[in-house]
Amino acid sequence: MKFSRIVTNLTFWVLLSIILAILLGHFFPEAAVKTGWMGTGFVNLIKLFIGPIIFLTIVLGITGMGSLKKAGRIGFKAVVYFEVVTTFALVLGIWFANIFQPGKIDRKGLPISQQYNPQEAADFSWLNFLKENFTLQVLIAAIVTGIILMRSRYREKVTGKLSWLAHYVFIALKYVMYLAPFGAFGGMAYSIGKFGIATLLPLGKLMLTMYGTMAAFIFLILGTVMRYYKLSIFKFLSAIKEELLIVLGTSSSESALPSLMKKLEGMGCSKSVVGLVVPTGYSFNLDGTSIYLSMAIIFLAQLYNVHLSLYEMGSVVLILMVTSKGAAGVTGSGFIILASTLTALHKIPLEGLAFLLAIDKFMSEARAITNIIGNGVATLVISKSEKEPVTVT
Repeated sequence: MKFSRIVTNLTFWVLLSIILAILLGHFFPEAAVKTGWMGTGFVNLIKLFIGPIIFLTIVLGITGMGSLKKAGRIGFKAVVYFEVVTTFALVLGIWFANIFQPGKIDRKGLPISQQYNPQEAADFSWLNFLKENFTLQVLIAAIVTGIILMRSRYREKVTGKLSWLAHYVFIALKYVMYLAPFGAFGGMAYSIGKFGIATLLPLGKLMLTMYGTMAAFIFLILGTVMRYYKLSIFKFLSAIKEELLIVLGTSSSESALPSLMKKLEGMGCSKSVVGLVVPTGYSFNLDGTSIYLSMAIIFLAQLYNVHLSLYEMGSVVLILMVTSKGAAGVTGSGFIILASTLTALHKIPLEGLAFLLAIDKFMSEARAITNIIGNGVATLVISKSEKEPVTVT
């Protein structure tokens, strides 16, 4: 029974594909290089979903924010808290990536950077981006549509139809993600075959840097917020250790949602705050996902030896502040968000996504655990601000 669950698990096939790709790339490099089309083909399939998913999730996200604000004072506090904390997460991911530089093993970078000339890429500009970039045009159209819809009397009717459409778009994306083992195999085999086994070093550094950044976010950022309200992050983590183990085993923060809500109520949070903040936080307050997205973009820039100015890194944060809302908890949507941001910058090749696919499954547990801790802290903080008798023991 356990064996049947393993062989039907997508993670198993991705890991097996990576191992086979490393062996092929190391022992038969010429053959491995010829498999590169599998990685680029998978990325091209992902690109097809950028437009519809960005439009649907942003429109639904804006209307969802409108519902939060209509919930009154608590909803408004939740909106402000979500935006502030996820922005901290995005900036922290960029900061740590620039400090530890996981995409480089020396000053010259990997041989992969010699195959890509960043000088050929035009400097980023919001004006050129607006005129030439389809992603931003879709993004602006979605924002305008969402605002209009939020104020329309037909909001619920149209939102229902868009939710129905989004459901089936994500189902299609789910089926495309079944091809992930082929994409991971092609991307990894090509990289190892062409650039050597040293290509694995940046991936290992990225994993260590990512885990370290998420730990710093939990204990320094969230810990400081908790301390301000006279709560302990360590006691909170101890109180939800069962939920963290569930998330660790399933790689999904949603799996522990009912149990987390019950425990938060036991800590003194009212049903109204828990019922509003926790479910919406799974769409708008995904701290771990935000760290991953910003750090992954800087990692790819380092991998291809592409210099990003402060202005461009600020643009990455602004873009991710919008695109990361709503879809980040859906399988495969992280690649959609990364693809749309890379397309916006016009400086980093999209082929790097196939390279990232090799370790994405290793990062999912860290993202999910950080997400659930972040949503729990958000609920406690908003409850405390409402003068509710919250205690964590």
